[in-house]
Amino acid sequence: MADLMSKTALVTGGGTGIGFGIAAKLMEANAQVTIAGRREDVLNEAAERLDASVSSSGNIKVVCCDVTDALAVRNAVEVAANDKGVLDIAVANAGIGAGGPFLTMTDETLRSVLEVNVVGAFNTIQAAAETMRSSGGSIIAISSIAGALGGRFRAAYASSKAALDMLVRSAADELGGFGIRINSIRPGVVESEATAMMFEHMPHIIDDYKKNMPLGRVGEPEEVGDAVVWLAGSGSSWVTGQNIAVDGGHTLRRAPDLEPAIRARMGDEEYSKLSKPGSGPNG
Repeated sequence: MADLMSKTALVTGGGTGIGFGIAAKLMEANAQVTIAGRREDVLNEAAERLDASVSSSGNIKVVCCDVTDALAVRNAVEVAANDKGVLDIAVANAGIGAGGPFLTMTDETLRSVLEVNVVGAFNTIQAAAETMRSSGGSIIAISSIAGALGGRFRAAYASSKAALDMLVRSAADELGGFGIRINSIRPGVVESEATAMMFEHMPHIIDDYKKNMPLGRVGEPEEVGDAVVWLAGSGSSWVTGQNIAVDGGHTLRRAPDLEPAIRARMGDEEYSKLSKPGSGPNG
């Protein structure tokens, strides 16, 4: 485990799921962590849980922030920085998902996903990088295997994560001269609040995920956090511009089959109007 003593870190979307796991691991590595999100009650509850579980002695702060608001993100960076204005680590984790047939997807859905997952990450990376120009630092964006695998019924989400990965690569190329390292992590399916419905009501889809993972199991938020800690520390000092899969090997195979869930949601009759026979992942 890297030692991030005296390092300051900002985690957007840090109140739940993967963001919570990332914050916990950063705190275990002795970083001073600020979690950001839109819901103050969720953030405060998360901070209490983190403080108790990690025994951090108050080594956690919270700040309300909508990542699509550039000024709010800059304020979050200021809150997370130390008294000298230094922010060492920024994790652009906040994101949303959307799934459904391409022919029924609206431009409003596409815009909303891109606004949070791409523009929100851009705001976070830019604000953090501005602060890091004089001292260097590490920025990690949380992408998804969807950005590499794509997949049916995931056009908006997969496109947003592919764009995020390229944003990371471009920013890393441009900002390396300031000693700023920028990478992304592509998690596979992780059991969290965001995926709870799928785990509870769609076990066949979870089974399909597992079937396409060489390690044969889903991930935990803290396992993504371990990868973040590595990218934040000195052990990755020569790593930048990379999109790193933390997915049990899922990207070695294929995207999950979401057809049963979409068919159940729409009904057989409506679904049949949008999909030709034999067009599924297994032909």
